[in-house]
Amino acid sequence: MDSDLTIETDWEHSEAGTPEERASFAAVGIRSGDLWLTEAEDAFVNRIRQKVYLSAYPLAEWLAWNWWRLRWEPRRHSHEWAMAHRMSTIGGGYVWPDITVISDGERLVLIPAPTRPRPAEPLRYICQTPAVVRASIFEDAVDALVLRVLGQLRAESVVTSNLTSIWTDLIQERRSPELALRRKFEALLGYEVDEANDDLIERLVRDSIPLGERGVQELAAARTDNAGPATSAEIQQSAKDSGFESRPRDVVRLRGTSVEPLPVGVAAWKRGVAAARAVREQERLSEGEISNARLCELAGVSSAAISQGQKRGFLSFALDEGPTKGLVVMRSGYETGRRFDLARLLGDRIAAASDGALRPATRTYTYRQKLQRSFAGEFLCPFESLVGMLAGDYSDDMIEDVARHFNVSVLTVRTLLVNHGLIERESLTDDFDVRAYAPRAA
Repeated sequence: MDSDLTIETDWEHSEAGTPEERASFAAVGIRSGDLWLTEAEDAFVNRIRQKVYLSAYPLAEWLAWNWWRLRWEPRRHSHEWAMAHRMSTIGGGYVWPDITVISDGERLVLIPAPTRPRPAEPLRYICQTPAVVRASIFEDAVDALVLRVLGQLRAESVVTSNLTSIWTDLIQERRSPELALRRKFEALLGYEVDEANDDLIERLVRDSIPLGERGVQELAAARTDNAGPATSAEIQQSAKDSGFESRPRDVVRLRGTSVEPLPVGVAAWKRGVAAARAVREQERLSEGEISNARLCELAGVSSAAISQGQKRGFLSFALDEGPTKGLVVMRSGYETGRRFDLARLLGDRIAAASDGALRPATRTYTYRQKLQRSFAGEFLCPFESLVGMLAGDYSDDMIEDVARHFNVSVLTVRTLLVNHGLIERESLTDDFDVRAYAPRAA
């Protein structure tokens, strides 16, 4: 479950380092509830420590400088991402914990990894349990640390510092809606402050007008090293060339009190699964396969959206022109892929926040995309029915049979089983909700 987060500092004395480092030398501990992410073995004194002797200044400076990326940037596999999200890269001659900070926009996970024993280094971090916190709790913890370090610098007569400058700029950016939007786009794109091309940021701001801020933010998060985010013109052209007519007003909605049970402020998979089960119950769908025709009816499109696999775009998305007019584009050429993406777009309308015309289904691990995927998996292949059919047999043949029964991909079935801890994952997933919570009950 989500918990609190505190970065504690017990001030100590040091003669080494810069004036800023000496002034803020401390026993530093990062704690979430009863979990100490900084727990370490100290071979020099033969004891376990929860707090480690470090300078809080470089930690506060790193957190303040990378604040926008830590707060908004989803997981990427790059050296640049690691430098902004792994505490072990802080440097400065200190032995930092190997804690990776990952955000989905709504919640963050701090994933500690044990450090290897080294003959010349008596300190070894040993915590390996991740901590998931709401974004607001992370913000509060960082703010409290930075302000405490700045206060300590003043108390030790260190009048000016780089941290003071970074923090002053950051507070100004966070208080300005215009500056905050630009910094958020930079972070979602994977850039440091002022590193992104100004024309690109301006274009994203302009595209937010016809497409909506949240939709464009999802496009920015989906940027790859090989290509920039899709433009409004490209989205419009893809919809024109490859879109299927839709009627947003005809899409199924949860009625009356059905909306209330949907959890808020929780892991994306919890909200997605709850929404899928609520729709199935409301529409009195059986526990078996949902036909193509019924799925398209619920999504407000014709069955051609699934059957015409040759008509495809570079991205799956819905683009609304009004309550009775819109277009839906499918990326996959395969029936199971188109069913899954259409279910994702259905889940987005039911359970995700949106303020504009564009509803994209991307491959990133933002909160919104994880919600879509969890909705689609549970909606098309209800977990309880899946488990009942498998009856403990998780062989390839049985998984393929069940996938055919529900008309979903084998990957969808395997993902559901992995996420519920019934089969082992072959590799760690970027979906930190799964990493932090699995194994779990349905």
